[in-house]
Amino acid sequence: MAPREDNRWVTLVLVCVAQFMVILDATIVNIALTSIQTALDFSQADLQWVVNSYTLLFGGFLLLGGRAADIVGRKKIFIAGTLVFAAASLLNGLATSSGQLIAFRGLQGLGGALVSPAALSIITTTFPEGPERTKALGVWGAIAAGGGAFGLLFGGILTESLSWEWIFFVNVPIGIVSAILSARLITESKAERAGAFDVFGAVLVTAGLMVLVYAIVKAESFGWGSLRTLGLAAGGIFLLIVFIYVERRTEGPLVRLEIFKIRSLAVANTVLVLVAGGLFALFFFASLYVQEILGFKPIKAGLAFLPVTVGIGFGSYTAQLLIKRIGVRANTIVGMVIAAVGLFYLSRVPVDGSYVSDLLPGLLLMAFGMGNTFVPITLIATTNVQERDAGLASGLFNTSQQVGGALGLAVLSTLAADRTASYLAGLGHQPGPQEQAAGLVEGFQVAFTSAAILVTVGAILLAVLLRSRDVANVNPEQGMVPAA
Repeated sequence: MAPREDNRWVTLVLVCVAQFMVILDATIVNIALTSIQTALDFSQADLQWVVNSYTLLFGGFLLLGGRAADIVGRKKIFIAGTLVFAAASLLNGLATSSGQLIAFRGLQGLGGALVSPAALSIITTTFPEGPERTKALGVWGAIAAGGGAFGLLFGGILTESLSWEWIFFVNVPIGIVSAILSARLITESKAERAGAFDVFGAVLVTAGLMVLVYAIVKAESFGWGSLRTLGLAAGGIFLLIVFIYVERRTEGPLVRLEIFKIRSLAVANTVLVLVAGGLFALFFFASLYVQEILGFKPIKAGLAFLPVTVGIGFGSYTAQLLIKRIGVRANTIVGMVIAAVGLFYLSRVPVDGSYVSDLLPGLLLMAFGMGNTFVPITLIATTNVQERDAGLASGLFNTSQQVGGALGLAVLSTLAADRTASYLAGLGHQPGPQEQAAGLVEGFQVAFTSAAILVTVGAILLAVLLRSRDVANVNPEQGMVPAA
């Protein structure tokens, strides 16, 4: 049953609030890591898993969440995921050991993996292709991209004003209220004749993605050419190959591989993997730079990223106008080029830098470019998809974003660490504080440059692989209209 006209925008608000909570939590811990390390006695090597356990479970279970939304019901899965996320947030705040926090962060990631694809598929089935969906996805794009920046701001405020536990406790009332209102106001929908629930396929793809991401993340400590890294990567790839084999022979597959014949979907998800790597790098390395090099306290560091949120929001708004003027393909390319210019600007940050002159211009360019990238690329990835595959398409889109971000950040962190180590080793003596800072900046510069290259390659691939006729159903005057 289609939702009433006056309920559509209420539905959009509810799913965006929950999605904002999920996206925000992916970055909110970055500024609180030092406090968490001290409170729960994390080793430096294990501290990364406060972030990685969330990302791995989130990225690994997104496809399962999308398929479950299509089969069980999008509203049911959305509410279940919201409640799991809220419960895990409470457990995180009550954690008394590093092992507990890592485990509960993983549970949070599982909840997020149910919420995100269900939320996006609710939007795409609530709003028909046309101007309204364009507007709704504009709001969604701003939430998805801007939530990361707000996470850094809120993380600083909560950590310095209260304690690190509150970065998790704040999710509990939001999640509960969102679930209650969603149960009353969102209309249930699911795919007709969706088929069986492919549990074996879900296990294979989740395990394959998790092992592959784990291999990249641990490559920094194991070494890229070590047997452990190569063995883990080979194991992850093998599981994904087995997954493809199983999906081709399963009556009710988790992923109908034919969906990748939709050229717009396949290209958009491939490009998003690269773009997400650059976006994750922005928040991670810029946060380290303002705290460790510029010496900002948590709240000041969070405020330093407020312009990023404004820039993404403004970029998302202008994207809705540009889509009508130049089309989704051109708008996406322009957005990525602007974001790449911002990252190249950041690649020149000095050890004695200034926030206003050395960091802010690059942040604003990157933010505006990302706002002009996420809206059209979301449209490209979800257009021409049948309603029965809305959850699957949403799961693929979110998986590309999370796995791409995790892979990109792991690779760029390794490159940055290698550059820092090489710089310090070349000094020939025990480095002092200023020299250690200079070594860190050398690593940050390499990371920002590499991130810019990732986004640039994404723009080139989109220009080459996506043809005009693949997005010919975009009407410049009226927005999206149904494909023929």
